[in-house]
Amino acid sequence: MDDLRSVLLRHGFSFKKQFGQNFLTDTNLLKAIVADAGVDENTTALEIGTGAGALTRALAERAKRVISFEIDRTLQPVLAETLSGCDNAEVRFQDFAKCDLTALERELGEYAVVANLPYYVTTPILMRFVEEGKKCRSLTIMVQEEVARRFCAVEGTEDYGAVTAALARRGSCRITRTVPRTLFTPRPNVDSAVVHVDFTAGGFEVLNEKAFRETVRAAFLSRRKTLENNLIAVFRLSREEAKQILAEVGVQEGARGETLSPVRLGALSDLLFAKGIIK
Repeated sequence: MDDLRSVLLRHGFSFKKQFGQNFLTDTNLLKAIVADAGVDENTTALEIGTGAGALTRALAERAKRVISFEIDRTLQPVLAETLSGCDNAEVRFQDFAKCDLTALERELGEYAVVANLPYYVTTPILMRFVEEGKKCRSLTIMVQEEVARRFCAVEGTEDYGAVTAALARRGSCRITRTVPRTLFTPRPNVDSAVVHVDFTAGGFEVLNEKAFRETVRAAFLSRRKTLENNLIAVFRLSREEAKQILAEVGVQEGARGETLSPVRLGALSDLLFAKGIIK
């Protein structure tokens, strides 16, 4: 920790709250995160949020290639020092949110995302890979602990929601470790957790991705209302139509959206799509 602080001080770096900068420097933990991601000499790793380069260096020690995106250009001299000798790591000083993911995937081929994500961009970045990532094999990301629980929740629990269902549609999700706030500089107000999402295992097919997203959105539109009422409100169905559709997929009358598993939500979306209710 003192080494990092001295490097940052030497280069006149100051933390910027708008970028959600909380740097992790525990070497053993960083190596464990890389191991959680399954990174080896054949892996191309994509990192979002280079920070001071501690995770980048840990990735470079194991991976074939590391591409890391960093929005804060004032870190350039810091990273020139901390990543010295990491010839297989490249830092791109640009906002990943504005990056052309299709073009990047053509360049990288298959890749694994490994990142200590700034809290304020966690869900948008995650959903970008879920919805657009064609060659992404896995995500191993550090997020707020409560957000990690939502990502990996099961139906019928308070943490279960639309993002849970979206992740489950693409693959399997699990928390690999929790990380106390004391290991970050500066120290955040919450503890964190590492989540591993494997796009090569689990998941299920649906007839139409857009139909699945719209069905999930409708299911969680209002958690206090029944799924029947949410379908009526979103898709302008009659009550009898809504009852019939839910009966066809085996949903009990009066059920709420959060009680349906991701697979059951997929079956519901397939039926809504097949009937032309969602086009």
